[in-house]
Amino acid sequence: MNEVRNMRSDRMVKAAVLVEPGRLEIREYPYPTLEPGAAILKVEMCGICGTDKHTFKGEIQQYGGSEISRKIPFPIVLGHEVVGIIAELPKDGEPIRDYYGEVLKEGDRVVLGANIVCGKCYYCRHGFPYYLCENMEDYGNSLGASRPPHLFGGWAEYMYILPGSNLYKVPEGLPPRIAVLTELATLTNSLDVAKQFSTVANEGFRFGDTVVVQGAGPAGLVHIVKARMLGAGDIIAIDVAQERLEAAKEFGADYVLNAKTTTVQERIDAVKGWTRGRGADVVIECVGIPQVIPEGLEMLRPGGMYIEPGNFVDMGEVPINPHRHICTKNVRIIGVGGDHAASYGPIMKLFLRYKSILPLEKLVSHIYPLDQVEQAVKKSMEPDSRKVVIAP
Repeated sequence: MNEVRNMRSDRMVKAAVLVEPGRLEIREYPYPTLEPGAAILKVEMCGICGTDKHTFKGEIQQYGGSEISRKIPFPIVLGHEVVGIIAELPKDGEPIRDYYGEVLKEGDRVVLGANIVCGKCYYCRHGFPYYLCENMEDYGNSLGASRPPHLFGGWAEYMYILPGSNLYKVPEGLPPRIAVLTELATLTNSLDVAKQFSTVANEGFRFGDTVVVQGAGPAGLVHIVKARMLGAGDIIAIDVAQERLEAAKEFGADYVLNAKTTTVQERIDAVKGWTRGRGADVVIECVGIPQVIPEGLEMLRPGGMYIEPGNFVDMGEVPINPHRHICTKNVRIIGVGGDHAASYGPIMKLFLRYKSILPLEKLVSHIYPLDQVEQAVKKSMEPDSRKVVIAP
């Protein structure tokens, strides 16, 4: 680590910078100087999130209607699904601890929490998910590359970790190829919330329930995995790509429906047919487009639960009949606006326990070096991809 410190004054760090929608450049920035409470992370792997793909295409409105409604700033270093090695910590001051209070040291492998919160606003003080913070910043989304020291995204050789960030030490035995999936998999916390509803008769997500997952991309696949871990009965996956449906079966789907070769009504009828005419107990939307939501609501049984983690970027409106889709059916809807800070550790423990049972490493289908970032982004939009990661 002395070598890193000695090179700090003249060393340059490569980063993939999205200058504007559709235009990526490899730029160099000075290796950062630490402020108290900060850290420098050597990035091992960073996943390409659906949000990154939206940003690349110019779909940049996030958190619409909330206190932090905003558009992505340019230029920006994208990437918030990060696993890496702590390269440098401050020499003086209080030790840097992970989320669970363990003192971190240089050389530790950690996963980065995507968001930085104020800890003082109403939502922080009242125990809401940390993505509801009124003053939240998030890596690879709100922190632009114009702000020194510029390296606030995982599509770079090194990241600058701001004071107050959440870091999670990776358990011994969990490889980076699986650990890089942690932030994505924290979205499945909604299934844990749905489980809590099951304390009320006929509510929530219970053992043996039928679960429909709309979309079998990376988010859909981790929801299939989590539903299987939590004791789902039949799992039904829907996607337009047969390659992804085959992956869904590999990770636990019992039935699949190709949305390219079936109509909406045929899919609704199929789900009803597999559930004795009632409909699914739980439907999870992982496509990321509003148009599939009415279809998913139609697939629910009366008293069922609809989980919405897919539309993180504002993709417009869709007509819903509140009487037909929600009120008459007594439907419960859970919105998921991001990851939960307390979910990272449990997800990594689940990964560690199940990595010898499920082929979790296969969730990552492609790994690209930093200088091939544009090819990586384009591959992530193709049907034969699962999770695509960049390994700087």
